[in-house]
Amino acid sequence: MVIKRPQFVNGEIYHVVLRAIDENLIFKDTDDYYRGIFSIYEFNTTKPVSIKEQRKIRTRIKKAARGLTSGNSVVFEKDEREKMVEILSFCFMPNHIHLLLKQLKNNGVTDFMRKVGTGYAGYFNRKYNRKGHVFQNRFLAVLIKDDNQLKIVFTYVHANPISLIEPNWKEVGIKESEKTIGFLENYKWSSYQDYIGKKNFPSVTERKFLSEIMDKEQGCKNFIENWIEYKKEIKDFGDAQLE
Repeated sequence: MVIKRPQFVNGEIYHVVLRAIDENLIFKDTDDYYRGIFSIYEFNTTKPVSIKEQRKIRTRIKKAARGLTSGNSVVFEKDEREKMVEILSFCFMPNHIHLLLKQLKNNGVTDFMRKVGTGYAGYFNRKYNRKGHVFQNRFLAVLIKDDNQLKIVFTYVHANPISLIEPNWKEVGIKESEKTIGFLENYKWSSYQDYIGKKNFPSVTERKFLSEIMDKEQGCKNFIENWIEYKKEIKDFGDAQLE
Protein backbone atom coordinates (compact mmCIF):
# COMPACT_ATOMS: atom_id res chain seq x y z
CA MET A 1 0.00 0.00 0.00
CA VAL A 2 1.33 3.42 -0.97
CA ILE A 3 0.96 5.94 1.84
CA LYS A 4 0.62 9.54 0.68
CA ARG A 5 2.65 12.05 2.61
CA PRO A 6 0.88 15.12 3.95
CA GLN A 7 1.80 18.57 2.72
CA PHE A 8 4.32 19.88 5.21
CA VAL A 9 3.27 23.23 6.70
CA ASN A 10 5.29 25.47 8.99
CA GLY A 11 4.08 25.29 12.58
CA GLU A 12 2.43 21.88 12.17
CA ILE A 13 3.59 18.70 13.95
CA TYR A 14 4.28 15.39 12.21
CA HIS A 15 4.98 11.83 13.30
CA VAL A 16 7.82 10.69 11.06
CA VAL A 17 9.21 7.18 10.68
CA LEU A 18 12.43 6.30 8.86
CA ARG A 19 12.95 2.58 8.28
CA ALA A 20 15.95 0.54 7.17
CA ILE A 21 15.78 -1.06 3.76
CA ASP A 22 14.67 -4.70 3.95
CA GLU A 23 14.29 -4.36 7.75
CA ASN A 24 18.08 -4.52 8.14
CA LEU A 25 19.72 -3.31 11.32
CA ILE A 26 20.79 0.33 11.23
CA PHE A 27 22.12 0.39 14.79
CA LYS A 28 24.45 -2.53 15.42
CA ASP A 29 26.29 -1.25 18.48
CA THR A 30 26.32 1.57 21.01
CA ASP A 31 28.50 3.79 18.82
CA ASP A 32 25.90 3.59 16.05
CA TYR A 33 23.17 4.77 18.41
CA TYR A 34 25.32 7.67 19.59
CA ARG A 35 26.05 8.59 15.99
CA GLY A 36 22.32 8.56 15.27
CA ILE A 37 21.64 10.90 18.19
CA PHE A 38 24.50 13.12 17.07
CA SER A 39 23.04 13.16 13.54
CA ILE A 40 19.52 14.31 14.42
CA TYR A 41 21.03 17.10 16.53
CA GLU A 42 23.75 18.32 14.20
CA PHE A 43 21.85 18.03 10.92
CA ASN A 44 19.00 20.18 12.23
CA THR A 45 20.33 23.32 10.59
CA THR A 46 19.84 25.13 7.31
CA LYS A 47 23.61 25.36 6.89
CA PRO A 48 25.96 22.66 5.58
CA VAL A 49 27.37 20.47 8.34
CA SER A 50 30.85 19.02 8.69
CA ILE A 51 30.65 16.18 11.20
CA LYS A 52 34.42 16.33 11.71
CA GLU A 53 34.29 20.02 12.62
CA GLN A 54 31.22 19.59 14.80
CA ARG A 55 32.98 16.86 16.77
CA LYS A 56 35.80 19.31 17.52
CA ILE A 57 33.25 21.83 18.76
CA ARG A 58 31.53 19.25 20.97
CA THR A 59 34.88 18.23 22.42
CA ARG A 60 35.52 21.83 23.43
CA ILE A 61 32.07 22.05 25.01
CA LYS A 62 32.64 18.85 27.01
CA LYS A 63 35.97 20.16 28.28
CA ALA A 64 34.33 23.43 29.26
CA ALA A 65 31.55 21.60 31.07
CA ARG A 66 34.14 19.78 33.14
CA GLY A 67 35.77 23.06 34.10
CA LEU A 68 38.91 22.25 32.14
CA THR A 69 39.01 25.53 30.24
CA SER A 70 38.88 29.24 31.15
CA GLY A 71 40.22 28.72 34.66
CA ASN A 72 37.51 27.64 37.09
CA SER A 73 34.63 28.98 34.99
CA VAL A 74 32.48 26.84 32.72
CA VAL A 75 32.05 28.21 29.21
CA PHE A 76 29.42 26.88 26.80
CA GLU A 77 29.25 27.81 23.15
CA LYS A 78 25.92 29.27 22.09
CA ASP A 79 23.62 27.18 19.95
CA GLU A 80 23.41 29.40 16.88
CA ARG A 81 21.84 26.87 14.54
CA GLU A 82 19.01 28.05 12.30
CA LYS A 83 16.87 25.00 12.84
CA MET A 84 14.66 23.45 10.16
CA VAL A 85 12.46 21.61 12.67
CA GLU A 86 11.86 21.28 16.37
CA ILE A 87 12.46 17.72 17.53
CA LEU A 88 9.71 17.16 20.09
CA SER A 89 10.46 13.51 20.78
CA PHE A 90 12.32 10.55 19.29
CA CYS A 91 12.93 6.85 19.65
CA PHE A 92 15.65 4.78 17.98
CA MET A 93 14.94 1.13 17.36
CA PRO A 94 17.39 -1.38 15.86
CA ASN A 95 15.90 -1.03 12.37
CA HIS A 96 13.91 2.22 12.39
CA ILE A 97 13.57 5.70 13.88
CA HIS A 98 10.51 7.52 15.23
CA LEU A 99 10.43 11.31 15.40
CA LEU A 100 7.85 13.91 16.38
CA LEU A 101 8.78 17.02 14.40
CA LYS A 102 7.42 20.55 14.22
CA GLN A 103 8.32 22.21 10.94
CA LEU A 104 9.97 25.64 11.29
CA LYS A 105 11.21 26.36 7.76
CA ASN A 106 9.70 25.73 4.33
CA ASN A 107 10.51 22.13 3.34
CA GLY A 108 12.07 21.75 6.78
CA VAL A 109 10.87 18.20 7.47
CA THR A 110 11.90 16.95 4.03
CA ASP A 111 15.30 18.66 4.08
CA PHE A 112 16.01 17.52 7.64
CA MET A 113 15.15 13.90 6.89
CA ARG A 114 17.24 13.99 3.72
CA LYS A 115 20.27 15.28 5.62
CA VAL A 116 19.86 12.76 8.43
CA GLY A 117 19.35 9.85 6.05
CA THR A 118 22.24 10.76 3.76
CA GLY A 119 24.62 11.63 6.58
CA TYR A 120 23.99 8.54 8.67
CA ALA A 121 24.02 6.26 5.64
CA GLY A 122 27.47 7.55 4.68
CA TYR A 123 28.77 6.84 8.16
CA PHE A 124 27.15 3.39 8.25
CA ASN A 125 28.48 2.32 4.85
CA ARG A 126 32.01 3.47 5.66
CA LYS A 127 32.02 1.74 9.03
CA TYR A 128 30.69 -1.57 7.75
CA ASN A 129 32.43 -1.48 4.37
CA ARG A 130 29.21 -1.71 2.41
CA LYS A 131 27.54 0.08 -0.48
CA GLY A 132 23.98 0.94 -1.38
CA HIS A 133 20.93 2.25 0.41
CA VAL A 134 20.64 2.05 4.18
CA PHE A 135 17.12 3.47 4.51
CA GLN A 136 13.97 3.03 2.50
CA ASN A 137 13.62 5.70 -0.15
CA ARG A 138 10.60 7.36 1.47
CA PHE A 139 10.08 8.20 5.08
CA LEU A 140 6.54 7.96 6.43
CA ALA A 141 4.83 11.00 7.92
CA VAL A 142 1.45 11.72 9.51
CA LEU A 143 0.04 15.12 10.46
CA ILE A 144 -0.87 15.46 14.14
CA LYS A 145 -4.33 17.03 14.12
CA ASP A 146 -5.10 17.64 17.80
CA ASP A 147 -3.83 17.27 21.37
CA ASN A 148 -5.43 13.85 21.84
CA GLN A 149 -3.60 12.44 18.83
CA LEU A 150 -0.41 14.08 20.10
CA LYS A 151 -0.71 12.25 23.43
CA ILE A 152 -1.39 8.98 21.65
CA VAL A 153 1.64 9.34 19.39
CA PHE A 154 3.81 10.41 22.33
CA THR A 155 2.92 7.09 23.96
CA TYR A 156 3.33 5.11 20.75
CA VAL A 157 6.80 6.55 20.08
CA HIS A 158 8.12 5.93 23.59
CA ALA A 159 6.45 2.51 23.96
CA ASN A 160 8.14 1.10 20.85
CA PRO A 161 11.07 -0.47 22.77
CA ILE A 162 8.65 -2.82 24.56
CA SER A 163 8.99 -5.16 21.59
CA LEU A 164 12.66 -5.66 22.50
CA ILE A 165 11.70 -7.45 25.73
CA GLU A 166 8.20 -8.72 24.83
CA PRO A 167 8.21 -9.42 21.08
CA ASN A 168 4.55 -10.52 20.93
CA TRP A 169 3.04 -7.95 23.25
CA LYS A 170 0.87 -6.42 20.52
CA GLU A 171 -0.90 -9.75 20.09
CA VAL A 172 -0.98 -11.11 23.64
CA GLY A 173 -0.67 -8.01 25.82
CA ILE A 174 2.02 -6.92 28.25
CA LYS A 175 2.79 -9.65 30.77
CA GLU A 176 4.99 -7.87 33.32
CA SER A 177 3.95 -4.25 33.69
CA GLU A 178 6.53 -3.25 36.35
CA LYS A 179 9.37 -4.74 34.34
CA THR A 180 8.12 -2.97 31.22
CA ILE A 181 7.83 0.40 32.97
CA GLY A 182 11.35 0.04 34.34
CA PHE A 183 12.70 -0.95 30.95
CA LEU A 184 11.22 2.11 29.22
CA GLU A 185 12.47 4.44 31.94
CA ASN A 186 15.99 3.11 31.43
CA TYR A 187 15.93 2.83 27.64
CA LYS A 188 18.66 5.24 26.59
CA TRP A 189 17.85 5.70 22.92
CA SER A 190 14.67 7.75 23.23
CA SER A 191 13.56 11.09 24.64
CA TYR A 192 11.43 9.48 27.37
CA GLN A 193 14.06 9.85 30.10
CA ASP A 194 14.31 13.57 29.44
CA TYR A 195 10.53 13.91 29.63
CA ILE A 196 10.39 12.28 33.07
CA GLY A 197 13.23 14.30 34.54
CA LYS A 198 16.22 12.00 33.94
CA LYS A 199 18.74 13.96 31.88
CA ASN A 200 19.79 11.87 28.92
CA PHE A 201 20.02 13.89 25.70
CA PRO A 202 18.36 17.13 26.87
CA SER A 203 19.79 19.29 24.09
CA VAL A 204 18.24 17.21 21.31
CA THR A 205 14.56 17.87 22.02
CA GLU A 206 12.31 20.87 22.57
CA ARG A 207 10.09 19.59 25.37
CA LYS A 208 8.27 22.60 26.80
CA PHE A 209 5.19 22.47 24.56
CA LEU A 210 4.65 18.72 24.69
CA SER A 211 5.45 18.56 28.39
CA GLU A 212 2.65 21.06 29.03
CA ILE A 213 0.25 18.98 26.94
CA MET A 214 1.22 15.86 28.91
CA ASP A 215 1.01 17.70 32.28
CA LYS A 216 4.71 17.87 33.07
CA GLU A 217 7.05 15.04 34.12
CA GLN A 218 4.60 13.18 36.32
CA GLY A 219 1.91 13.43 33.68
CA CYS A 220 4.22 11.81 31.12
CA LYS A 221 4.94 8.97 33.54
CA ASN A 222 1.27 8.54 34.43
CA PHE A 223 0.16 8.42 30.80
CA ILE A 224 2.68 5.72 29.90
CA GLU A 225 2.17 3.73 33.10
CA ASN A 226 -1.61 3.82 32.90
CA TRP A 227 -1.47 2.64 29.32
CA ILE A 228 0.80 -0.25 30.31
CA GLU A 229 -1.26 -1.20 33.37
CA TYR A 230 -4.48 -1.40 31.40
CA LYS A 231 -2.66 -3.34 28.69
CA LYS A 232 -4.16 -1.35 25.86
CA GLU A 233 -3.18 -2.81 22.51
CA ILE A 234 -0.94 -0.48 20.58
CA LYS A 235 -2.60 -1.55 17.34
CA ASP A 236 -5.59 0.55 18.42
CA PHE A 237 -3.62 3.67 17.64
CA GLY A 238 -0.21 2.56 16.45
CA ASP A 239 0.16 1.70 12.81
CA ALA A 240 -3.11 3.49 12.14
CA GLN A 241 -1.13 6.69 12.60
CA LEU A 242 0.65 5.84 9.38
CA GLU A 243 -2.38 4.98 7.29
